[in-house]
Formats: sequence, structure tokens, C-alpha cells
Amino acid sequence: MDGTLAVIWLITSLADMGLNECASGCLAQRDAASRFWVQGGQVIFQEEEIGEEIYVGYDAPRRYGPFQITYGASITDEGAGWVGAGAKWTTRNFSDGPFFIETSFMPGLYAQGDGPDLGGALHFRSAFGAGYIFDNGATLTVSYDHRSNGDIQDLNPGLETLSVRYAVRLN
Repeated sequence: MDGTLAVIWLITSLADMGLNECASGCLAQRDAASRFWVQGGQVIFQEEEIGEEIYVGYDAPRRYGPFQITYGASITDEGAGWVGAGAKWTTRNFSDGPFFIETSFMPGLYAQGDGPDLGGALHFRSAFGAGYIFDNGATLTVSYDHRSNGDIQDLNPGLETLSVRYAVRLN
């Protein structure tokens, strides 16, 4: 996997901004649903499943145009960790039903522990997910993400995670 998920995040969020946000200010601050989430998943390194990861995060109660601020931290069963902050885009006009798609991009720091050498500390985590929103505002999402250093280091093998996330609405 390369930077495809980051490009998908960029295209979806900028297209949404152009189509739905710019009439009232492309990056105007707006309210958003804040959520605390926990996610568990399978870590994939060089096309092999190498362990599990627990990932927790917080989506802030504001967005700037289509970009909602999000924070996350994860740890694998091998002791590798990652912490970062970035932006998430979630469909708002996709359908009248409870289904949604989302993409995200989060720069962060990776600590190897006993996990794979990813070529340095700075890593970019991009994701694509599809989910369901419950009547109480909680969500259940299946997500696929990729993290790498974007070739800013000589070594850049990348790492993927396939996971399920449950989020509770806080506001």
C-alpha cells in the first residue's frame, strides 16, 4: 500500500468542501459530533498478519469546512505504539439512511517497541472506513488504514491495520 488512502482523503474532503461548504465559507468553523472511540484490529506488515492493535481516539466537537479534528493513540501486542492528530472527513449527504463513509489523515509519532522497523518516528496514518450510525449517535465502523513515513526516510515498508471501531457520542 502506498499513499492511496491519503489521496482518497484529500479528494473526498476537498470535493465535499467545494460542493457543500464554500457557499458559507470553505473552512468556516462549525459544530460537529464529538466522539470517544475505541477500535481493535489486525496489524498487517508486508502482507502478513503480525499481531493485534488497540486504538483509542477522540473526535473534537468542531470542524473546519469538511475537516473534523481528530486525535488517536494505539499500541500493538508487540509493544509498538503510535500517537497522532489530524483531520477526518465523514459523509453528511451520502444517504438518508444510517450508513456513512469516512476518510482521515493523521501525522504522528511511531515507537517501534518489539514491532517492525518502519524507518523512523514520524509516520502518516491515513484511513478509509464504512460505518453505521445508531439512533443514539454511537457509530460502528469497519476501517482499513495505512501508515508510513511518506518516503522521508530511506526505509519505508509501511504498516496496515484492518479494524472495527465503536464510538460513543459525547455531545
